[in-house]
Amino acid sequence: MSTQQTEIVPAPTGGTVTAAPPIARRVSRVHVYHDDRLDDDYFWLRDKAAPEVTAYLQAENAYTDAMMAPTQSLQETLYQEMLSHIKQTDSEVPYPKDGYLYYTRTEDGKQYPIFCRKKGSLDVPEEITLDLNELAAGQSFLSLGAYQVSDNGRFLAYTLDVTGFREYTLYIKDLQTGELLPDRREKVGSVAWAADNTTLFYSTEDHAKRPYRIHRHRLGDTEDALIYEEPDEMFRVWVSRSRSRAYLFLGVSSHTADEVRYLPSHTSEGDWLLIAAREPKHEYSVEHHGDRFYIRTNSGGINFRLVTTPVDAPERANWQEIVPHRPDVMLEGVLCFANHYVLMEREQGVPQLRVTDLRTGEAHRIALPEPAYTVYPTDNGEWDTPRLRYSYQSMVTPRSVFDYDMERRTATRLKQTEVPGGFDPAHYVAERLYATAPDGVQVPISLVYRKGFERNGAAPLYLSAYGSYGASTSVAFSSNRLSLLDRGVVVALAHIRGGGEMGKAWHDAGRMLQKRNTFTDFIAAAEHLLAEGYGAKERLVIEGGSAGGLLMGAVTNMRPDLFRAVISKVPFVDVINTMMDAGLPLTVGEYEEWGNPNHKPEYDYMKTYCPYTNLERKAYPAILVKTSFNDSQVMYWEPAKYVARLRTLKTDPNPLLLKTNMAAGHGGASGRYDYLHEVAFDYAFLLWQMGIA
Repeated sequence: MSTQQTEIVPAPTGGTVTAAPPIARRVSRVHVYHDDRLDDDYFWLRDKAAPEVTAYLQAENAYTDAMMAPTQSLQETLYQEMLSHIKQTDSEVPYPKDGYLYYTRTEDGKQYPIFCRKKGSLDVPEEITLDLNELAAGQSFLSLGAYQVSDNGRFLAYTLDVTGFREYTLYIKDLQTGELLPDRREKVGSVAWAADNTTLFYSTEDHAKRPYRIHRHRLGDTEDALIYEEPDEMFRVWVSRSRSRAYLFLGVSSHTADEVRYLPSHTSEGDWLLIAAREPKHEYSVEHHGDRFYIRTNSGGINFRLVTTPVDAPERANWQEIVPHRPDVMLEGVLCFANHYVLMEREQGVPQLRVTDLRTGEAHRIALPEPAYTVYPTDNGEWDTPRLRYSYQSMVTPRSVFDYDMERRTATRLKQTEVPGGFDPAHYVAERLYATAPDGVQVPISLVYRKGFERNGAAPLYLSAYGSYGASTSVAFSSNRLSLLDRGVVVALAHIRGGGEMGKAWHDAGRMLQKRNTFTDFIAAAEHLLAEGYGAKERLVIEGGSAGGLLMGAVTNMRPDLFRAVISKVPFVDVINTMMDAGLPLTVGEYEEWGNPNHKPEYDYMKTYCPYTNLERKAYPAILVKTSFNDSQVMYWEPAKYVARLRTLKTDPNPLLLKTNMAAGHGGASGRYDYLHEVAFDYAFLLWQMGIA
């Protein structure tokens, strides 16, 4: 399969005023992939335990810090500006559940939120259920995964990752005594309580971080029963509970197929009954109400429809349609209440909430005030209530929490996130544009700028996108973004194919053997903004992360002349090598997103756009690449190899910087102040490249 040759050669310079890291590179030639040969000079960077790998990354960090040293004052200014727009001591709106009011709050100077509750009323003393600041003491990183309280309010099951590798440990806390139980489990994913308050179901991961087993745990037991094991590496397992709390669900899902079983939650033992066996390209999800299951299914249309079926006979022959498939509306989810259900829909790229009264069958959409926004249900802890709680925001409206009376059809704003420092939404303008892709498809673009902006083709322009997995890019508010807008930067989001903004067909048109549409859509969006006078090419900076980092690498190879600078975060740039390695996390399951390079047509197509493979000897824009040493989704070596190889090929004098967070994972720093420092670093780089001091 492979052979290796090793030699030591001098490190190339970065073509900038400061020499690139003086680290020798080892040449490893790996022969792979059908009849093709790929010479991978930097394969050795995969050895995470090797001291020379750590030394290489630290030398790159030192080089980046030296190159960015002239921006230190700007970084501090940006940090203080962004900090000034955050109310550091604040509290979320409490939500009712099981006789308690639950909420999170933050305190000035503390990195993490504090989880709290009060019994019955806000006038009673506060009970802290989980203080992440205490748990983070002595840790460089902390991420909370599951947070599930038993029905009686006594036991809290939660999971923590302290490395960034998404390796979560399950803990159970007795909220009555404040003590941790000895019931600790490793590599845990989803978690769900049974109705008896002493039984917990949870998933665990295999060597490739695939959730593949479901276990049943009784409090105090040292051994847990194995309920289910999934042998197919394309599928991941999960466990959840219906909003009615009457049933537990055990799901098995790939990117294109689902299979769901159910068990009455009052009995933690017994047979998990099948709703519908998995079939190729059949995706479905299940909610419960009364004697029926409500099923969102793509049988009958790629944008999904809603059917119901009897709980005691849920097989597909008994499915009855209540909301048909609509070619122009994507059905994204369903939320059941005692007397209503709420559909999360998306039409023309805009999310909608549709309420149906189960007693009358009458349906209506909630009226929302702006043409482009993000809205979603949040913190709906009660079942028998006429109130739907939802979160709303836009590029000019800070996050706002509403209670909506589904019977009176009235919305009450409970809170809008306060933005200190003199923010006034009237000073900013949001727009929605459409660019024409090479095949004639209209690609939506959301953008925002400060009022008074002139469309004269001279402004600095910051364009970002994602475009993968059917994920929609949120049209959301960011107080951090004010530091750019107030300096005259136009900020734009391209809603390119591969995402889900325009329905499932939008995703399908940007994956597998149509992935290149994602890249040409982005280029079309950039060209349209420039042609319409929203910015200057010599001041255009683009940004993307993870699969959006793949986008950055691909478009930079395709059109390096179009961009002044690129910020690529945890970028998936070594597509072929990663997708050939079935032992890595995510790889096998993602054959349905990118293709399987063991199939030659899919390999040949990947090879046309893989950023690492397609690096060439030519001029490139200024590039900042960011990664994390403990990233389990895009391994650190992908961006490290990409930068190392690009250093040997680029013919320009533009900066090429690699910044590795040695103590974090896919999302970077976990503490809110540490994160702000990272944003300030990114903004300083892009403002430097835009020519803004």
